[in-house]
Amino acid sequence: MNEPLFGKTLSELQEITQILGLPKFTAKQIAEWLYKKHAVSFDEMTNLSKKARAMLTEQYEIGLTKPLTVQTSSDGTKKYLFKSDSKGFIEAAYIPETKRHTLCVSSQVGCKMNCSFCATGKQGFQANLTAKEIINQIASIPECDQLTNLVYMGMGEPLDNLDEVLKSLEILTADWGYGWNPKKITISTIGIIPAMKRFLDESTAHLAVSLHNPFDDERSALMPVNKVYPVKDIINELKKYPFDRSRRVSFEYIVFGGVNDSRRHVNELARLLNGISCRINLIRFHTNPGSNLSGTDEESLMAFKEALIAKGIVTTIRASRGQDIDAACGLLSTKELLQNQ
Repeated sequence: MNEPLFGKTLSELQEITQILGLPKFTAKQIAEWLYKKHAVSFDEMTNLSKKARAMLTEQYEIGLTKPLTVQTSSDGTKKYLFKSDSKGFIEAAYIPETKRHTLCVSSQVGCKMNCSFCATGKQGFQANLTAKEIINQIASIPECDQLTNLVYMGMGEPLDNLDEVLKSLEILTADWGYGWNPKKITISTIGIIPAMKRFLDESTAHLAVSLHNPFDDERSALMPVNKVYPVKDIINELKKYPFDRSRRVSFEYIVFGGVNDSRRHVNELARLLNGISCRINLIRFHTNPGSNLSGTDEESLMAFKEALIAKGIVTTIRASRGQDIDAACGLLSTKELLQNQ
């Protein structure tokens, strides 16, 4: 199989054109065909010489991969399933709204973190996705040109695959690439502090931290990684960065009934987040196989939101989407994985 060019940075393309003895400007032409003009063959690259196209065809391929299946919800949400280049399956969720069209992309096959509420974690870790596989989720769906926002909140922990995530961000935001505004991209993390610091220093995309509980002992029961990177250490690190409207940090908070939805949790969240310009996104929990957790009731959810707002914290409730399909992260790929064992 020939080496794919899709997913390579401009500097990597320049190395290839140098090896082939092609003019230096050819690399930028190739990048434009790959990322701006959506070429699916070298024959389409008509401003390259026939000799250059022949050399590329002989040794390389474009490398785009179509989704295996798609599930469509009655609310317009779509769940795309892809086969990984290495092993296993990954998902991307397209979420259309009136003014926003968001794609939630995966960064790993499975996940190492084993959060108790997450279907992806039950798969265990299988592989890191390459930048090619990450961006392929965006470029290979019919809605590619309609997208307004990207969130790295699918399968996996993005900052556990930081090199490839940063490489994908370079391709997405560079003028020779897709030219996305980094303010339209959000990276989610459970709080791997060294990688989080590097991400904040090397990128200007937004950050979302999966918090889910402000107390270390309780968060550790939900998220084992908290034993290595305690929540107070994560917050103390974030306080070193000047978040504002141009570079946001938000906190994702799945609300579990009788677990993290009390007044005690409201008070500790207010104390913990004091001094950070941020928002909390409350998320309804929809039970997945293997989890003994349940979501809080609507009345308690609304009371929790209002109590946080009363403490001066901007708080929203994320709308539940795609409930008539395998919308929860990891469910669709888990089904496919089990069927192929």
